[in-house]
Amino acid sequence: MHSLHDVPAPAKLNLFLHVTGRRADGMHLLQSAFMLIDWSDSLHFERRVAGVSRSAEGMELPPDDLCTRAARALQQASGHPGGVHIHVEKRIPAQAGLGGGSSDAASTLLALNRLWGLGLSRRQLQAIGATLGADVPFFLGRTNAWVEGIGDIIRPLERQQRLEPARFVVVKPEAGLETKAIFSSPLLKRDSERATISDFAAAPYSFGRNDLQTVAQALCPEVDQALRWLGSKGLAARMTGSGSAVFAQIPHAVDLHDAPAAWQIKVCENLGFHPLAGWATD
Repeated sequence: MHSLHDVPAPAKLNLFLHVTGRRADGMHLLQSAFMLIDWSDSLHFERRVAGVSRSAEGMELPPDDLCTRAARALQQASGHPGGVHIHVEKRIPAQAGLGGGSSDAASTLLALNRLWGLGLSRRQLQAIGATLGADVPFFLGRTNAWVEGIGDIIRPLERQQRLEPARFVVVKPEAGLETKAIFSSPLLKRDSERATISDFAAAPYSFGRNDLQTVAQALCPEVDQALRWLGSKGLAARMTGSGSAVFAQIPHAVDLHDAPAAWQIKVCENLGFHPLAGWATD
């Protein structure tokens, strides 16, 4: 096998995000439910004799982006001597809280595990992914998940907790948000009570809140504007993750044509399983 093309890297939504405490080292303890959606980047891989190179279209990426770092981490962990050129078609916006970079890294690990014939298990890939970012191991899993700790405790949602098919509108304002700015804010609520999966499963699309949202609205007025705009459509909106994107379930037809021109608007469906779920063994 010399190449792999059109490898998907899907985004995620945080259906809720509670901050339940803080460790002695300053890391925040979280609870969340991560749900895959069909807004995806597309990655292409060409084997090379040696070295890792990367090109991109759709938006400018830093030279040492997560795809490049993932490929090099896999080389180091496996001892594989070969190289690869990675081409990324970016569709998922940055600083949105949608996990685009982490998903790209996960799909890179899965694709190169196959392209290079390494035969590493999902668990081995997740151990490598954890060194790249807290969300990467989730995107290496098969399905939607309940996430706790600092993002390191990941439990797949079982059959009785699986999410019903639904449609969502995702709005990414022009401005972005840096995770560090939110978590360092003195306004951040850090003492939410711990939730249970059973409570969440009873009403997954209306459960809880995003504890980062109040801080984000103070730091980025466009977040507040987007929330109000979706509210004017009769939709119950909230922020996803720690970026500036907000979302709402769409139970009925909605006119979205009056949004500011600089915003990115995407109507998505949720995914029951990661599109690369069969690309690694457990």
